[in-house]
Amino acid sequence: MNRRNMLKLAALSAVPGTLVARSAFAQAGTLQFACPVPMSGPFAANGKYADLGMKLAIEQYGKVLGQPLAYTVLDTEGKPATAVRRVQEIAQQKNARFFAGGILSSEALAMGKEVQKAGGIFITTAGADEITGKDCNDATFRWSVPTYGAIEQTVRPLIQMMPKAKRWYTITPQYVFGDGLLSAAKAIFKEKGIEHVGNSYHSLNEKEFSGYLTNAVAAKPDVLLILNFGSQSSDTLRQAVSFGMKNNCTILLAWASGLEQFESLGADLCEGVYFGAQYWHDIDSPLNRDLVKRSNAAFKANPNYSLAGSYICTKILLDGIVKAGTVDPKKVVATLEGMKYDGLTGPEEVRKGDHQVLKNYYLLKGKAKNKMKNADDYADIVSSGQSFLPLDKTGCKMA
Repeated sequence: MNRRNMLKLAALSAVPGTLVARSAFAQAGTLQFACPVPMSGPFAANGKYADLGMKLAIEQYGKVLGQPLAYTVLDTEGKPATAVRRVQEIAQQKNARFFAGGILSSEALAMGKEVQKAGGIFITTAGADEITGKDCNDATFRWSVPTYGAIEQTVRPLIQMMPKAKRWYTITPQYVFGDGLLSAAKAIFKEKGIEHVGNSYHSLNEKEFSGYLTNAVAAKPDVLLILNFGSQSSDTLRQAVSFGMKNNCTILLAWASGLEQFESLGADLCEGVYFGAQYWHDIDSPLNRDLVKRSNAAFKANPNYSLAGSYICTKILLDGIVKAGTVDPKKVVATLEGMKYDGLTGPEEVRKGDHQVLKNYYLLKGKAKNKMKNADDYADIVSSGQSFLPLDKTGCKMA
């Protein structure tokens, strides 16, 4: 089963805009989880993989503290207002208190506040610094590295590798996630004496990037830095290559969405392009090796970032419940704060002060097709590391 067939599997039991029971364990007295992600709209593919990630974790555990587990996927449509409404509905109808999802930063920020009101716990893979910064709250946790760390672990090492590349152009989605990436990149540009020769903003619904790329080509950059995500970053990269930019400059896509993105783009297009990544299936850690086995057994495919992120977020919640010995969200929150565990990227830690998971971020470089060892060997890990603002610089003040 390839990743397209995985999406077909996910679609069989998911109806956009509705609340759908997704576990064989759903029954009276179950412990209800919810997966609020975009199942329709431009980021639907990411949502459908996230759905499979929660499904894998829920079915792996089956029960915690003697209670059967169930979960429901909620179609947020990638819209904050819709996401909040879905959270309200399932909190009221099914008493759900454990949430893992929120792929877009705008919806994650809105849902975190709503889950806090409902007395639950929310863990996300969204990237805006505000989630564990000025808009943090005691109900919200984040597994993914925020925008600051993603730029520190991609732009900074690439500048060190290419000291003569002094002219950079950026393409940025105009919402909180894109602004966070751009702000972090500008700070490094200023520090390192990089000339920021231009930026193009675009909307979340944009599909045609030729106008922005025309401006980029005219600026004659040494590096094109792509700061959007998912299908938009794929479309931007395809069109940049068609404009011949891969021949004239280096391309860095700061926040890749995983194997499905490489598969859709193809090795020839990805060759020589740099990608920032929260996760890669070749990470050599015990938990990741286990996830790869589970994903191949269930779906006959390696896990991508959206699936892996949802899996580990759900697992963190489940392990927190087990360790706390209770399903009381407040006590689970207290247990998660400061928790150290063996994660997908190796040893990981939930920082108490802002609920940010401390983990690696990766810089990948696309491989030539004739260098691939197997069908999923699209890239090499060039570098990795951890970059997080110190607590007193995040702006987070827990209630």
